[in-house]
Amino acid sequence: KQAEKAVHQKKEQSKTKCRKARRRHINLVAEFNRRQRKNIWLETHIWHAKRFHMVKKWGYCLGDSPTDKSYRACYRAMTKHCLLQDLSYYCCLELTGKENELLKQLARICSIDTGLTFEEACCLSGRFEGSLSLYRADRYPEDMLGPVTFIWKPRDGSENRQLWIWMHPALKQDILRELKAIFQCSEPEEMYIPEPVTTSIQEEKQMDVVLSHGKKRKKEDKEGEKAVPVKKIIGDGTRDPFQSYSWISQTTGIVISDRTMEILRYRLIGPLSHSVLTESLKAASLQTV
Repeated sequence: KQAEKAVHQKKEQSKTKCRKARRRHINLVAEFNRRQRKNIWLETHIWHAKRFHMVKKWGYCLGDSPTDKSYRACYRAMTKHCLLQDLSYYCCLELTGKENELLKQLARICSIDTGLTFEEACCLSGRFEGSLSLYRADRYPEDMLGPVTFIWKPRDGSENRQLWIWMHPALKQDILRELKAIFQCSEPEEMYIPEPVTTSIQEEKQMDVVLSHGKKRKKEDKEGEKAVPVKKIIGDGTRDPFQSYSWISQTTGIVISDRTMEILRYRLIGPLSHSVLTESLKAASLQTV
């Protein structure tokens, strides 16, 4: 009887899943979604979290300083090889409309005295990226908003153009408010209302298995009993997920869209940057109908 009892106890203890079983993909997705409720992760977050001290800034969770002595390695990559930086936390605003109307209103928030403007020929063609400083409408040289970079989509034969403006997340709300004012974009064109997706009973059990490693954490966390694992919401840390992300002007027809975290942005530094791009990206064959 004692031997049977010992075997029975061993079977009960073996019900605890091993580390490999706990780290299955579906368990990790549920755990990652739970941890992204307040601070958005970049797609390279897992890589950075293993090698950097993470900080919470501007609604994101970003790598601040390396845990290892890697300054010499970074400097060597910048001077001899290639160094990649993830700048996806930078905010992107897309302007769509007639080229003449875009240039007319954008000239009010920049000045030729500070350098190139949105009308620069090399940038207007879409071949190069430009950078400038924005000001409040008709307020130059006072009331500076901040530095931005911009890229025009190459012309496709129509009079409508697309312009992407990149800015730091700390400047996004002020610049967005100024763009909506000069283009008179007040009515939301699209509204994104995410539906909270509750997990099934099976996923909840798997969630408990993940949290049961060591000391079991309370499921309601800081948000009370209503807190449930939800799917990842497309958006960024600078915008309420229930807020509209596209605005249209009834007078000018200009559309302002918030493309933050929808377009990833990476910076490559070093003499081998071009070689890395050519090896990583393959040009698609053109198909004519």
